[in-house]
Amino acid sequence: MLLLILFIAYLIGGIALGVPIAIALLFCSVATGLHMGGTATSPQIISAQLMRGTDSVSMMALPFFVLAGELMNRGGLTTRLIRFANIFVGRVRGGLGYVAILACLLFASLVGSAVASTAALGAILIPMMAKAGHNRAKAAGLVASANLVSPIMPPSVPMIVYGVAAGVSIKSLFMGGIAPAIYLTLIMCVVWFIVSRKENIRSTVERPKPAEALKIFLDGMWALLLPVIVLVGLRGGIFTATEAGVVAVVYALIVGVFIYRELKIPEIFSGLIAGAKMSAVVMFLAATAQVAGYFMTISGLPAIVIGILNPLVERPTLLMIVLMIVVVIVGLAMDVVPTILILTPIVIPVLEAANIDLVYFGIVFVLANVLGLTSPPVGPVLNVACATGKVKMGDILLPVLPYFIAQCALVILLAIFPQLIIVPMHWFGG
Repeated sequence: MLLLILFIAYLIGGIALGVPIAIALLFCSVATGLHMGGTATSPQIISAQLMRGTDSVSMMALPFFVLAGELMNRGGLTTRLIRFANIFVGRVRGGLGYVAILACLLFASLVGSAVASTAALGAILIPMMAKAGHNRAKAAGLVASANLVSPIMPPSVPMIVYGVAAGVSIKSLFMGGIAPAIYLTLIMCVVWFIVSRKENIRSTVERPKPAEALKIFLDGMWALLLPVIVLVGLRGGIFTATEAGVVAVVYALIVGVFIYRELKIPEIFSGLIAGAKMSAVVMFLAATAQVAGYFMTISGLPAIVIGILNPLVERPTLLMIVLMIVVVIVGLAMDVVPTILILTPIVIPVLEAANIDLVYFGIVFVLANVLGLTSPPVGPVLNVACATGKVKMGDILLPVLPYFIAQCALVILLAIFPQLIIVPMHWFGG
């Protein structure tokens, strides 16, 4: 128990000092190892664990999907998706809000990052909604909350990270993420329906002519074919998740360079640099998390957690609810990927003892994690929405609250009724 207390104290202390989480993980692992003595802190052991953290074929999918998202984001995708969504829902009352929600879902199937999606869509949608008469803070809150679908809809970076950490099929995680992404979008529509009625603003979007609507539709379809190709290929066993990432990059290049003709050489290079930076951050986190996992294992931390949660093992539904509440609380102060990497090796023994499907848990786990993206004090998506929408953090918190409550309710609902995920996942081929 002393080692557990020391491990947590060193980790929290490092984070509180502003040390990057990856470095804090490495520091708390080595410091705990020094208390254990022996060969625990041998440089050979630590370097071997660092290598194990990234030595995975499945992890290779991550940089490819990140790069594909960066290329699509730079290739003229954003405005085309917004215009595509406009055709279907732009004319209804509060239509721009529904356009934002649908555009976030479509963008999520290409980018997989809530922060990147909020930056790209928020810069266009928030001023557009404000110009139409919507409250700017409410528009920013809507765009921030709707973009939480990005880490859930495949291809999802957090799903890849969890799949590698838990040793489960990334293909199954991708297929299982489709239904919760749709649930999340529907919940956003319901809440926006209530919120927009209070503003009483009618749509100012003009109906495009048939020829123009057809052109917008075809332009958008080129982008939307990418997730279709990836999911059909995975479901049919045509390629693995890693190979799907390569296919996504090639397709993004073809569409951006030859079809949309907006992806120039400078944009390709900037996409490569941005993709490399993001991939390096996640890879280094995975490497240091493996070291932390090793020290947690030899210090007996999983056994301690099992002992604490043992009364709930016979009641898996209650166990899921308790774990999700813990994850949401942790997510208030920590980003998604570090939380997944730290908590996954701790809770897996408990899940196995309770006979909870690891793929199903991973999907709900990722969803609970991403709620922290729109909650203070960290809330990276909130910060991006405030910057792109030019609103203060204090002004956006109240507009975000109804969406956050509804999303928390969805997490609890999925924890109580696993078939809401498992049945669609099997239907999609997971």
